[in-house]
Amino acid sequence: MRPFRAFLTACLVSLSAYGGAVAQVPGIRQGPAAPATPVPTPAPAAEAEPESPRSAVAGFLDLAREGRFEKASGYLDIPGNLEGRTAELARKLKLVLDRDLWIDLEKLSGDPEGFLNDGLPADVEEVGTVKGPRGTVEHVRLVRRPRDGGAVWLFSPVTVARIPTWYDTLDNRVLLEHVPAALLRPGPRELLWWQWIAAIVLLVPAWWCGRALGWATRKVLLRIAARTSATWDEKILMKVRGPLAFAWMLLLQRGGLPLLGLYPPAEEFAVQLLKAGAIVAVFWAGFGTVSVAGELLAEAPWAAANATARSFLHFSVRFGRLLVVILGVLGAFSVLGIPVNNVLAGLGIGGIAIAFAAQKTVENFFGAVSIGVDQPLRVGDFVKAEGTLGTVESIGLRSTRIRTLDRTLVTVPNGKLADMQIETFAERDRIRMAVVVGLEYGTTAKQLRAVIAGIESLLRAHPKVWPDVIVRFVGFGASSLDLDVWAWFQTTDFAEFRDIRQEVLLGIMEVVETNGCSFAFPTRTVHLVGPGAVTPAARP
Repeated sequence: MRPFRAFLTACLVSLSAYGGAVAQVPGIRQGPAAPATPVPTPAPAAEAEPESPRSAVAGFLDLAREGRFEKASGYLDIPGNLEGRTAELARKLKLVLDRDLWIDLEKLSGDPEGFLNDGLPADVEEVGTVKGPRGTVEHVRLVRRPRDGGAVWLFSPVTVARIPTWYDTLDNRVLLEHVPAALLRPGPRELLWWQWIAAIVLLVPAWWCGRALGWATRKVLLRIAARTSATWDEKILMKVRGPLAFAWMLLLQRGGLPLLGLYPPAEEFAVQLLKAGAIVAVFWAGFGTVSVAGELLAEAPWAAANATARSFLHFSVRFGRLLVVILGVLGAFSVLGIPVNNVLAGLGIGGIAIAFAAQKTVENFFGAVSIGVDQPLRVGDFVKAEGTLGTVESIGLRSTRIRTLDRTLVTVPNGKLADMQIETFAERDRIRMAVVVGLEYGTTAKQLRAVIAGIESLLRAHPKVWPDVIVRFVGFGASSLDLDVWAWFQTTDFAEFRDIRQEVLLGIMEVVETNGCSFAFPTRTVHLVGPGAVTPAARP
């Protein structure tokens, strides 16, 4: 199950990196206020004349996204030597813009005359820049051309002539040459279909290669750790198998990002997601390290000899794991650009909801903290909590489980348990035996003194009996002469206590028999009163 959970986590991170994170429209820049949410940009109908720079670019992008490259080529002022490659030029220009230029339509002029104060000729308009050969920066421009008594804006002949060169600089152009035209159309969330398919296909080998590299890395580190006398390093390496595989998978995905040809904002956000995944991997490893630290501390002599320390250590490990998870989530949020202060403020506001909707959960959590600090009971203790008698099996963050003598399991919420009167038998330094020995009324005072002295001598001579013993004649019962016998056995093991108690009780029987006495049992004497009545002897 652990590999499956790790693989599922990898899927979620990968799909988020390649898909969900890329909510922007390729080739169209959106406002900076909400970069992760598509903002529809007003554009003319696909068949509209390019009367302004904004409508010309929007019309070209609309047709190109639909795969109508022949129609989209109508927005290009094609030089004479390239007239036979109109659809090809439109397709390549769209791919170049997707990769190198993030266009903000709002920054393009919506005026048919264009911008007149941009330092360019009146019939030339700047769209943006792309990467040319050897990393040079080259301009993408529009020119104004007369048409049917008016004027339209088209991509300039110089721009169109540079399209093949720009296309050759694309990292994934070899792949794009073999991609069917249908897969170059936008899919869900405006990601091209071939990018969706490539992301899913690359995920599987990246995961398995990550597992293989993680295994190899761990083996190398284990060989190095075996040369040291410490054992903690080997235990940590055994706990970080998942994080190592996950980290390698993230590195492989980072190396495969250029193959997807994401446009710059999408690639930048994908990198942020992979960095957030790296934060998750680090804290995932920290989660396992906390467990190893708890195991090593539990094996220390001071913890082995102190039950309170062991119980508090058990709680501390659980709390440490929770703290690592919280810090990992906040760290990932920070890398993604989510203001952590706002998150914490939201948690403060959410505290009001917690106070009403989850007050029992919070109460149980603080009950667990109280139990961990005050230590009224520990794992393994035999306790009595308001009628529940049994052995504590586990103390969680929400509840405590007690195994009863009938082998049933009682779960008590920590918030309620913290308010209970808890009797812990494990804290006893010795166990008391208290019995009443009843002798029959035919026993003489001399015999009674001999029995008292004999029982007291028996107890004081036993090696497991505490020296302070009590054997006293306490009164005349309804059918017996009663002796109170109190003794404390020097053991905390209840099974051993039962054996010692049996031995002592048999010794008391021998003392009573040796002195010619008998144990009493309930009797009743009936007196008959009346003429000629005879008072019978007492009968049992």
